[in-house]
Amino acid sequence: MARIQKQFEEFHDAIKLRRFGQNATLREKRDIIHLKLRERLPEVFENNDEECPAYSFRDQGSYEMGTGTIPLDGDFDIDQGMYFKVSTSDYTDPVVLKKRVYEALEGHTSSIRIRRSCVTVQYQCKGEPIYHVDLAIYSDSNCNVDGKDRLAVGRTNSSEEDRHWEVSDPQHLSDTILGRFSDEDRKQFRRVVRYLKRWRDENFSTTGNAAPIGIGITVATYDNLQPTYEDVLAGKPDDLSGLRHLAATLLDRFRTVWDDEEQQSTRRLTVNLPVEPWNDLFERMTNRQMEGLEFKLNRLREALNYAASVADPVDACKELQKVFGDDFPIPEKKETAKAHAPAIVSSSSSA
Repeated sequence: MARIQKQFEEFHDAIKLRRFGQNATLREKRDIIHLKLRERLPEVFENNDEECPAYSFRDQGSYEMGTGTIPLDGDFDIDQGMYFKVSTSDYTDPVVLKKRVYEALEGHTSSIRIRRSCVTVQYQCKGEPIYHVDLAIYSDSNCNVDGKDRLAVGRTNSSEEDRHWEVSDPQHLSDTILGRFSDEDRKQFRRVVRYLKRWRDENFSTTGNAAPIGIGITVATYDNLQPTYEDVLAGKPDDLSGLRHLAATLLDRFRTVWDDEEQQSTRRLTVNLPVEPWNDLFERMTNRQMEGLEFKLNRLREALNYAASVADPVDACKELQKVFGDDFPIPEKKETAKAHAPAIVSSSSSA
């Protein structure tokens, strides 16, 4: 097996997106949105003969969890939760609050959209997207009888049954996922999630639901990663072995199921959210898209297995570059392959 942990970590450094505190541009976009809402929301509610509720913001998504990657298309995704101090009974139609946020931000950029689970503010430069802020709108748990945060789901033109308040607690989700791992294991978890996100960006269409969503990749890694080390006592990780096991496990989890609508058997991978509402994170992928996911996971496993079977790091990295993209480095030929000690699975990997 080629020694290529150094190349994996260089790859990670190349694709890693820094958190808000390390990235002034992202922090600036977040804060501009906050300021604009504070300036305009009171007037928007007043114009609709309503009192503006109190609200607060929370970082969420890959930035809060520390698993963000630099997007290939340059369109950075910034996730924010906006928690209104209202109960779901105060606004039985959750889209109303999304409309108020939309009205307050209208004109701030050339493209603002009410989407199913958020309000998206798109920033552009010379007509090209460069950043977008996804504002998820919540009813704060302190205002609900059941003590649960609820996400406003629905678009402006959604039918009544497609507008609802969905139980959602991103902080509990983050704590659950990160809480499975020790400090060192958590570092490998974050690296592996980033590797898979870049693999997705390199190998799937960005339109529709063809690509597995980021939280699906994160939870699939949470469920199935066994943190692996070349030398566990010295803390030397082995990302290649960890990825190989993960890819093989995901492929083993595909099941043949019956599709009533299409009246035929199909193979699907189910990855459930580990907290309420426990939904399948890949349920929006069509059977054909799921077929593509299985095919490309097989190709990823083949590349990882090849890298593990050769002694020359150059050959191993050339193969991995085919699935991970040009940011995966290829060492100079003068670097010779050496024997690789058997990988050791961390004893702290159990859930």
